Amino acid sequence: MTTVKRIQYHQYGGPEVMRLEEFEPAPPGAGEVLVRVRAAAVNPMDFGIRAGRMKHVTGRRFPRAMGYDFAGVVEAVGDRVTRLRVGDEVLGGTSIKSAGAFADVIVAQEKGIVTKPANLSFEDAAALPTVGITALQALVAKGKLRPGQAVFVHSCLGGVGRSAVQIALAHQATVAGSCRDTARSEAYDLGIEPVVDFSFDAASLAGRFDLVLDAGGPHSLPVKTARTMLRPGGRIVSVLPTPANLVRSALPGPYQAVIARPVTEDLEEVARAAGRGTLRLPVARVVPLSQAIPALTELEQGRAAKRGKLIITPG
Repeated sequence: MTTVKRIQYHQYGGPEVMRLEEFEPAPPGAGEVLVRVRAAAVNPMDFGIRAGRMKHVTGRRFPRAMGYDFAGVVEAVGDRVTRLRVGDEVLGGTSIKSAGAFADVIVAQEKGIVTKPANLSFEDAAALPTVGITALQALVAKGKLRPGQAVFVHSCLGGVGRSAVQIALAHQATVAGSCRDTARSEAYDLGIEPVVDFSFDAASLAGRFDLVLDAGGPHSLPVKTARTMLRPGGRIVSVLPTPANLVRSALPGPYQAVIARPVTEDLEEVARAAGRGTLRLPVARVVPLSQAIPALTELEQGRAAKRGKLIITPG
């Protein structure tokens, strides 16, 4: 294989620890696939993991690579790979422990990779895995979403929130949501009604929703607020698996916290929705791998101007 590069780091820390370096990819093992990356998408968790907030999972062996969501072309498969073949165009994600999507190539588990719809660009496909699976599992696995139900999505224009809105609408639910006041028209265009800002009065929406989803973002939804908005028998789901939320989730009551799992069938459903055009995420910026570290630093420090995904492509 020709020389390949990836963004990696040799200690946990801030943006300054990121390096674009050559590496030697391992051949795919049992159940693994080697993918030539055509696009990779950035998620907020990329920065937290590099900062060491998940070191109890990621460990202390360095260098560690960055990036989880990708789309590309299969170049090699390991033993016991049954669904994918060399030449397949795919999208997928890696485990938290492995990472490595901000690279020329990546080795990942087949279970976290599915075929890319032919009508979907690599850039749009790469944006989907983490936020799409998180939204789907929050709504369906945890929230038990059914057609005709009323859903409220807090932070409805973030990656998970926007995915949840589109998935819920495709499941014939009605969707309300919260976002910045300056973005109301964008939320209305997605089919959200009513739209409120982050400082809304919960009493004005009391008892209206079967499912309240806290999709993260800069403003967490207070549990008391969510409870006020619930109908009897309703559910509250949070995509923020903080220790307090996990404890709350283990107690009797309507509250559930979701930790997204790499379920192949769920990723296939997300990919099908994208192929049908019912699930799309905006792309704010596309940069080549050689220029990705400055773009990542700008995004992490809050200096990126436009809402949407940062996508990293080869070059």
